[in-house]
Amino acid sequence: MTGTKSRRRGAELEQAILDAAWDELREVGYARLTMDAVAARAGTSKPVIYRRWGGRAELVLAAWFRKVPVEREVPDTGSLRDDLRALFATIARRADSMMNEMVAGVMGEAFRHPEVAALLAERLAHPSPLTEAVEAIVDRAAARSELPPVDVPLRVKRLPLDLVRSESLTNCGAPLTEEAVASLVDEVYVPLLYGLAVGPVETDSDDSGPNDVRRNEVRPNDVRRNDVRPNDVKADDVRPNGVRRNDVGAA
Repeated sequence: MTGTKSRRRGAELEQAILDAAWDELREVGYARLTMDAVAARAGTSKPVIYRRWGGRAELVLAAWFRKVPVEREVPDTGSLRDDLRALFATIARRADSMMNEMVAGVMGEAFRHPEVAALLAERLAHPSPLTEAVEAIVDRAAARSELPPVDVPLRVKRLPLDLVRSESLTNCGAPLTEEAVASLVDEVYVPLLYGLAVGPVETDSDDSGPNDVRRNEVRPNDVRRNDVRPNDVKADDVRPNGVRRNDVGAA
């Protein structure tokens, strides 16, 4: 696990540290990850790591955002649904029990330390490989006229990871099946994109549809409380013997 120190600097050294943190995370999990072990694996020292990241949670977040959730190659199958299914499948392959443990660990640090919560919020407020992949897939679908042009909010661009992670947690970390991935895409995400493309439906609260009845309106076949139909007989118009009050006998 021990590496050989070198004179690496800048981006090369940072990449070596993040790779070491990710490998250590996969090997021992978040709870057992230490800065000493990461430094040894990266072939550097703890002070070098702490000059870049304030603690374990920050380092793990940086490694996570560097590695997760997608490959740099954005799916391009020629179909919106197939592109999204490939993207979701890639996320699902990485949303294993290690990731769930890491998320739980980082969230625990965020609850205890406001600065970690602020860092997490700041990270989520900016584009990532995932959000860029979603944007590219949606833009290509719109160019093919498969989807109306739509401005996808950042929160919706991050949603694939949230959906996959939620499904994984629900299934106790079990790998997502192809059916589950297809369901998330076809039943949740694609309808959401089409809904955003169409936009909200404006309605006038004072307008009523053809079958609506206003409070003071009566339909043609309705009878008002004081209305009497032609053949109706009022209760006071009939005598006890069944003869109408205004009727005159033949005599």
